[in-house]
Amino acid sequence: MNSRDRVLQSLQFEEPDRVPVDFGGHRSSGIMAIAYRRLREYLGLPERLPRVYDIPQQLAVIDDDVLERFGVDTIELGRGFCRDERDWQPWVLPDGTECRLPAWARPVRENGHWVIRDAGGRALAMQKKGVLYFEQTHWPLKGVDAPREQFDRIEELMAQTMWGAAQMAAPPGPVPMTDEGARFLREGAQRLRRSTDRAILGLSGCSLFENAQYVFGMEDFYVLLAAEPAGAHEFLDRLTDLLAGRLEWWLKAVGDCVDIVVFSDDLGTQRGPQISPRMYREFLKPRHERLWRLAKRLAPAKVMLHSCGAISELMDDFIEAGLDATNPVQIACSNMAPESLKARFGGRLHLWGGGCDTQQVLRSATPAEIREHVRHNLDILAPGGGFTFQQVHNIMADIPPENIVAMFDAVAEWNGQR
Repeated sequence: MNSRDRVLQSLQFEEPDRVPVDFGGHRSSGIMAIAYRRLREYLGLPERLPRVYDIPQQLAVIDDDVLERFGVDTIELGRGFCRDERDWQPWVLPDGTECRLPAWARPVRENGHWVIRDAGGRALAMQKKGVLYFEQTHWPLKGVDAPREQFDRIEELMAQTMWGAAQMAAPPGPVPMTDEGARFLREGAQRLRRSTDRAILGLSGCSLFENAQYVFGMEDFYVLLAAEPAGAHEFLDRLTDLLAGRLEWWLKAVGDCVDIVVFSDDLGTQRGPQISPRMYREFLKPRHERLWRLAKRLAPAKVMLHSCGAISELMDDFIEAGLDATNPVQIACSNMAPESLKARFGGRLHLWGGGCDTQQVLRSATPAEIREHVRHNLDILAPGGGFTFQQVHNIMADIPPENIVAMFDAVAEWNGQR
């Protein structure tokens, strides 16, 4: 059984030969470049300048030797692009580590800070000196008195957000929605498909709740939902139409080369959903269903949603809307204990994550404690399939490399590989 078979069998709620492992298959299962440099050094691997493909989160491209070392079964579609050194430019991480960014990314240094600006010179995001991340600094409709008058500019508004700009900066980079752009995407996707038997995850870029928050700011969008629901419906309809068109164009180019189509909408907090299940069903569920079912019609792929936080109250609705899998399964949140999730959703929703708590355990526990924690979660989540191992979200810059190795080695030991 190869990696792709293993992942797909688990997605069918059948137990494969071993638990599939994801590391860097999407932008919430990766590792910050600072931690990645230390990990390579700890493993005694050849020194390589980290390649940062996700600028706001400072995530590193994980090289083949690390994927092999940890028995990783997944890969992100973007790895089919940016394969030449000319595709990268020099940059420096917050700790002074030299690295590489995609050649077309254009953060600029201003007064000791890094700034991302749009083509018109507007500052969209900033990484302040000594800070590990970029943070959004401009919300196009924040504080606007009559936002509905701007809804016909939705594509322009999305381009004026940090994540709109960051998406264009990551491989494959800015690709025009033309026949030539589709050919470029298809060639890269086919090249990757021929080169690997790992399960390929394609990042759709389709977010509803998150994109609305990026455009309005969180507070203003909450107010719109509660005080002017007709306006929220109008905006979300326009956004869904735009995303559906992009999704159709993209999947017609690469759909037969991806195994999982990844959507993203952070709906949870530490204690529960950001909005009530009733509001989710009114504002988001029908539109999620439209996008998820469109993806399944256009590609022989499973559909996965990235959503942080305590989202168990929404999972039945996700399933009804056509969702196959969810990540990162934030097990330290309220009502997200592995035992409960497996009992309630096993055989109905693939749990892609929850293998190791990153908020407390991976950061502060000993390697021995981490191994025990991982084995405990595997004992609960792995039987019967419907589970892919990943840590809960990305590995942060301060995580000791010995803890990362202990986590992945615990999976290998559980799988009988060590």
